[in-house]
Amino acid sequence: MSRRSVVRPVVIAGGGTAGHILPGLSIAAALIERGHSVNDIAWIGSSRGQEATLVPPSGIALSLLPGRGIQRRLTPTNLVSAAGLLVAAVQALWIIGRRRPAAVLCLGGYASVAAAAAAVVWRVPLIIAEQNAVPGAANRAFGRFAAAAAVPFEGVDLPRSTVTGNPVRAEILALRPAQPSQRSPLRDEARAALEVEEGRILVVAFAGSLGSRRINEAVAGFVEAWADRSDLAVHHVIGRRDWDTFQRPGVAPDEIAYRCVEYEERMDLVLAAADLAVCRSGGTTVAELATVGVPSILVPLPIAPGDHQRFNALALANVDAAVVLNDTDCTPEGLVREIGSILAEGRRDAMAAGAWSQGRPNAAADVAALIDGVIGR
Repeated sequence: MSRRSVVRPVVIAGGGTAGHILPGLSIAAALIERGHSVNDIAWIGSSRGQEATLVPPSGIALSLLPGRGIQRRLTPTNLVSAAGLLVAAVQALWIIGRRRPAAVLCLGGYASVAAAAAAVVWRVPLIIAEQNAVPGAANRAFGRFAAAAAVPFEGVDLPRSTVTGNPVRAEILALRPAQPSQRSPLRDEARAALEVEEGRILVVAFAGSLGSRRINEAVAGFVEAWADRSDLAVHHVIGRRDWDTFQRPGVAPDEIAYRCVEYEERMDLVLAAADLAVCRSGGTTVAELATVGVPSILVPLPIAPGDHQRFNALALANVDAAVVLNDTDCTPEGLVREIGSILAEGRRDAMAAGAWSQGRPNAAADVAALIDGVIGR
């Protein structure tokens, strides 16, 4: 009697923030579409990251490593972090050694360091999935050991790289117009859900779950400066950190229509409804704007490692799909100037088409195919 062959799993490692986790979940879904069982995909993450809540609904087995990332400056906390990283490395060695996966896919972030090191020790094929134009420290460190690297743009400095684009969620893919001259097929539904009146130009502002003090201050001042603009609506996602400071009621119906929320669970609706976005330029955000075809004013986070948010933003700015606004220039006056210029010059449609041209709706499938190519499946 023949013995049934053992299926070796694919391990996805990394996380911390949604910017790492959501592309990983999209890749996992694409692997399942290619015939992998959800039971043959495992995830190694950090106990302090958002993967603890985002991964379990997918049905993927999740192992959480202890500890936290090491800061980029000398602090006493780093001694504790180093000890935690050592414990995490031991646990990752045990997990990878026990599972002996077909491949380990590293997304970046704290947990990917331990998992990538374990993959190297156990000689498991390592694949890098980078979300930004400038690779993160973990992916740079282990890129030379990787069998392949999936990158979002041309020129990303990783060995054996293939430009796949940055995978986005299925909810975002559903918003993509068929042609660059068209709007999202869910635009009318989304604008109705957000209570945007017919004929108003919708500006959306957001900066992750915590929010950005700089963007919040600029948007608040912009709304005050243009309070009499009855042709505009603003949907402002303030974030948890500054909600008590910036929350305010909407203005009268004959003025600018302002709506603020602490946290937005339906960013797909926001992007479908948007005529212009004001936001940071993380890798996932830039990929989602491009997928849907949303013009944007991008404010790169100045402390982002390697200034990667600026290089992400340039991928859209170089095709006139976005305006890059320095953090120090993100003021009420700066927003009035830039938004006023875009509206006055009628650039929104051309910017939307430029953004659409940079979208890569097959990114997750392409990364999944890259993984299967490495493992010979």
